[in-house]
Amino acid sequence: MAVHLGDEAPNFTANTTDGKLDFHKYLGDSWGVLFSHPKDFTPVCTTELGRVAALKPEWDKRNVKVIGLSVDATTDHEAWAKDIEETQGTAPNYPIIGDDDFKVSELYDMLPGGTTGEAKERTPADNMTVRNVYVIAPDKKVRMILTYPMTTGRNFDEILRVIDSLQLNATHQVATPADWKQGDDVIITAAVTNEDAEKRFPGYKTLKPYLRITPQPK
Repeated sequence: MAVHLGDEAPNFTANTTDGKLDFHKYLGDSWGVLFSHPKDFTPVCTTELGRVAALKPEWDKRNVKVIGLSVDATTDHEAWAKDIEETQGTAPNYPIIGDDDFKVSELYDMLPGGTTGEAKERTPADNMTVRNVYVIAPDKKVRMILTYPMTTGRNFDEILRVIDSLQLNATHQVATPADWKQGDDVIITAAVTNEDAEKRFPGYKTLKPYLRITPQPK
């Protein structure tokens, strides 16, 4: 079954570079980012895994746990990690799922159900749909899904921006406008009445009855 926004992130137990883990237990009370890759030793993915490792202080600041996935065994991941450190300057400092049985890729509908064969015999093109990013809230609900082509490296600054927006919404019932960045004005959601808005966001501006603007809450 396809995974949609608002669904509970499907749980699973899998072998990773940090040993066997239960996905939901791994996330605990943290936010989570699951990002997937079609194959080890692929060039774009190599740069992505290094970038995510370099961003560890930013994930930690936001209480985010990151976990990668690639359609190969964990033994291949360990060899790949050496290349990532050599070429990108930072080795992966988060678990990477070994999905050589396609279990997680199928569970998240990134590969068709019933996918068979040896992972080593499959090419990146065979697994080209395994290029998703899922942002998962502490309640285990999926809050964001992005799918990237194999030829385009993911923008992790944008993923951090989305997490910032989601966390603001979870705490303050505000939304963020187009091209929002930290410190910009935000939008008061329809869930907040005008009466409540006057108490919670004094001095807010009404551009239209459905469009109320306020400085970003701290």
